[in-house]
Amino acid sequence: MRRLPQRLLPLVVIAALALAALAAAASAAEIGARAEIGSATKLVNRSLKALVALNDAPPGGIAIVQRKGERRHVIKAGYGNLMPQERPKATDHMRIASVSKAFSGAVALSLVEEGRITLDTTIGERLPDLPVAWHAVTLRQLLHHTSGVPDFTQDADFLAALAADPQRHFLPRELIDFVADQPLGFAPDSQYRYSNSDNIIVGLMAEAATGVPYETLLATHVYTPLGMKDTSLPSESPMPEPFIHGYDALLDPPEDVSTVISPSGAWASGGIVSTPADLNRFIRGYVGGRLFSKELRAQQFAFLRGDSDPPGPANNFAGLAVFKYPMNCGTVFGHTGSFPGYTQFTAASRNGQASVTVSVNAQIGPGDGKVFNALLRVERHAVCAALTRGR
Repeated sequence: MRRLPQRLLPLVVIAALALAALAAAASAAEIGARAEIGSATKLVNRSLKALVALNDAPPGGIAIVQRKGERRHVIKAGYGNLMPQERPKATDHMRIASVSKAFSGAVALSLVEEGRITLDTTIGERLPDLPVAWHAVTLRQLLHHTSGVPDFTQDADFLAALAADPQRHFLPRELIDFVADQPLGFAPDSQYRYSNSDNIIVGLMAEAATGVPYETLLATHVYTPLGMKDTSLPSESPMPEPFIHGYDALLDPPEDVSTVISPSGAWASGGIVSTPADLNRFIRGYVGGRLFSKELRAQQFAFLRGDSDPPGPANNFAGLAVFKYPMNCGTVFGHTGSFPGYTQFTAASRNGQASVTVSVNAQIGPGDGKVFNALLRVERHAVCAALTRGR
């Protein structure tokens, strides 16, 4: 082996010292990043524990925080099942409620990308048997909740039918029939109004455009491309095992309502069952642009003032089947939802590299006062923990 010339030895020593300094700096940065996320997730942990400790609060909750290039952090509090007592897990099933609307958006926009339908396709063109008064409403307006189509879940006859038989199996078209005799609530695009009917019609238009059942479209256009293996759209109330049990927290003791109501009454608007892990995977891909082009995403990300239901952790702005939540620590995009026994929030940074999912096992909303405010605190802490490095 040849010896280095004497004159090069100082240069070698300097290079070695420089490399050692760089390695030390990188190591310090990694340690700092771990400490940073550790501190941020401790806030999520404390706020989640504070939530479930309140009176009339969900028995349990689980939050997933994932930052750019990092493994996901799973934070749990309370119980996903009270009898026997079991902690919620990231792989337990749960009802995702109105987050299902983001899935209908994913299907519809994927079909737009394929040229099977356009954002300006009207109800009359694809579903001519629906009320003539609705025919000029477009797919874009349905996804934006600016359609004016009346909400079937506010209809007295629907509520009476559900009360009389909570296990009743509704066909999607039956849901729309409850309001088919009603005019539009306002001229399309003249205002924003959240309506569960919108996404039922989106699902029906997707079927009409393809001749394929909506459940199959979910599998081919969402679950498979995003690697989701624990998500489905059941038509009956039994839940796949294992699952996070949903409770009516206002009763003492809380009553398990996980399977009391048939999800067929929500269908594309709120009937999907998933897991916290799968939901986190979905929102990263959906918001991050893995399902359709940058040009189509630009149209999806045209926002107007409008609340999700329940409202999210900051001022709410509605895009096409997605909401924007701008906060001091950054902006995320996602959706919320509630269903008897469950309340959901999932969101991601625009590049999809930072994400958060917060799931609790009771239905709560703004009318629940401090319990709802405590949930918003959990969501805010989780968002800021995810965005610390992941914007």
